[in-house]
Amino acid sequence: SLLSGGAAIDESVMDELEAILFTSDIGARTADRLLEDLKQRRGSDRLKTADEVFAALREELSAIVRLPAPSLFDDLDAERTKVVMLVGVNGVGKTTSMGKLAHWAKNKGHSVLLGAGDTFRAAAVDQLQVWADRTDSPLVRGADQADPSSVLFETVERGVKEGFDLVLCDTAGRLHTRAELMDELKKMHRVMGKAFEGAPHEVILVLDATIGQNAIAQARTFVEAIPVDGIILTKLDGTARGGVIAGICDELKIPVYYIGVGEGVDDLRAFDPDEFVGALFDSFGEQA
Repeated sequence: SLLSGGAAIDESVMDELEAILFTSDIGARTADRLLEDLKQRRGSDRLKTADEVFAALREELSAIVRLPAPSLFDDLDAERTKVVMLVGVNGVGKTTSMGKLAHWAKNKGHSVLLGAGDTFRAAAVDQLQVWADRTDSPLVRGADQADPSSVLFETVERGVKEGFDLVLCDTAGRLHTRAELMDELKKMHRVMGKAFEGAPHEVILVLDATIGQNAIAQARTFVEAIPVDGIILTKLDGTARGGVIAGICDELKIPVYYIGVGEGVDDLRAFDPDEFVGALFDSFGEQA
């Protein structure tokens, strides 16, 4: 097997490595870059054994995913309301992630206001209401099918006026066309800034790990429309290969803040690069 061995590297080791990388959801662009780098280092005799190749790959992957990722709660204080906008397509776990963030913030003693900006889906608003009740946080919700931007304007305005530590805003995840969705998000982003200068202070993109490569394409679309500061990757509960994290960090240089590993309220965890790379290598080991 590739993973064990002080044996000299031959082509079969490199072929095996290539196969593993290309089936790991890392993405072709990142896999290519990693392979090129390893081949060059091998060519210049800096890597002599399979073990060394593997250690080098591990180091490279760690460097890719180790982007500065501040905790959302690091800079919460009574001096300034922090406004966070969550974006992502429907079905990725956006509303649930928002509820879990509210739960975390409340547990740390912060006051939280929720804004139901996904006004096109009654189910999303109802789901958020459940989280609002559960975390004892008020929810701003508009009339059915209300303009999402107006709901978020009202949310941010109230958050600032009443001195909430954290304002979390849900947004639409699906309109008839992608262009329409992106226009709607741009408008929400703009309007929140009118309600409070500098808002939203952070935009978090929620992605579903189980869709693999499509998550990178999805991320690209959102990043073109609005500034994205960090990512929550959900549904990393066994079926998903988390390699997609490396592809996203490498291509878009956006850190992963949190990973969702289940349905429970505490199943949102701060992303740990070392743990992630270790788990990825364990999965490589199963394939090798």
